[in-house]
Amino acid sequence: MNLQAIRYFLMVSTTGSFQATARHYQVPASSVSRFVAALEKELGQQLLYRNTRAVRLTESGEQFYLQVRDAIDLLDQAAEGLVHRDADINGLVRINAPETLGRLHIACIVNALQTRYPELIVELTLTDAYIDPVQEGADITIRVSPLLDSGLIGKVIGSLRHVVAASPAYLAAHGRPKTPQDLLEHRCLVYKGQLGAQRWYYRSEATEPFNTLNVSGPLRSNNAEALLAAGAAGRGIVLFPTWVYRPEAFKQGELVPLLEEWEFAASPDSTYIQMLSPENRLRSRKVREVSAFIIEAIGTPPYWDVMGDVMGDVMGDVMGDVMGDGAS
Repeated sequence: MNLQAIRYFLMVSTTGSFQATARHYQVPASSVSRFVAALEKELGQQLLYRNTRAVRLTESGEQFYLQVRDAIDLLDQAAEGLVHRDADINGLVRINAPETLGRLHIACIVNALQTRYPELIVELTLTDAYIDPVQEGADITIRVSPLLDSGLIGKVIGSLRHVVAASPAYLAAHGRPKTPQDLLEHRCLVYKGQLGAQRWYYRSEATEPFNTLNVSGPLRSNNAEALLAAGAAGRGIVLFPTWVYRPEAFKQGELVPLLEEWEFAASPDSTYIQMLSPENRLRSRKVREVSAFIIEAIGTPPYWDVMGDVMGDVMGDVMGDVMGDGAS
């Protein structure tokens, strides 16, 4: 019985897609279909119902899936532990992350990751759309969202802390807001994503519910960096999580934090940066070590939550330590 055919069958069963399985194994979809068909012929049983919309297990397929899944996982773990016990991790790992977080932080961490593990191949996909890691074959998915029961194995990297900010030029021309309600009279630069224009929320105590602010201004955009550039140019006030801001923007006085005695947010629900993986992927030493590397590089609390003069130094120290450990 061909083990690769069984692996293809298991992945098709999990994803419901020959195409997703082909992407995961980097082979043509026709090869996956051919291997699975040969497995069905060898067993003398139809394992999958196939139609133009979806692929699902037959009754025989469900029984076979449950019987062979753990056996194949144990076999792969044993082989991986023996082959790579004394070696650095290598091969392909697929990471998915939101666009802005990925550009500003995850890409830099991946650079350090590949310095430590030069034989590692990383496929980094940046998108703000919520993907299904199983369907897309992602080993590690980083999300910015409320906590969800997704059926995935997850770890919270950190909660989001938001900062309201404006340039000195804007404050000189329009004055400094003294209360959150004052923002309704100011020119606010608003993020507009897939769910529409973002509302701003505030509260004075963590135990209180958030109050809503329907702010408005001269610019809306689905790109955080475009809004930050406009804010630095004096066009208005911005609200973003700490990880969006460049540390130099505050160190060099391009932007000034505002209303720091209040807690701000872009959602009334608590939002977190989470790292998620399908349960079977976390059985891989490679995926576990890459996940641990990313968590270590970000730190607890995340390095970007250290504002002011030390923020840039913290990032440099964290990445230097991570890369330095790999060189020792």
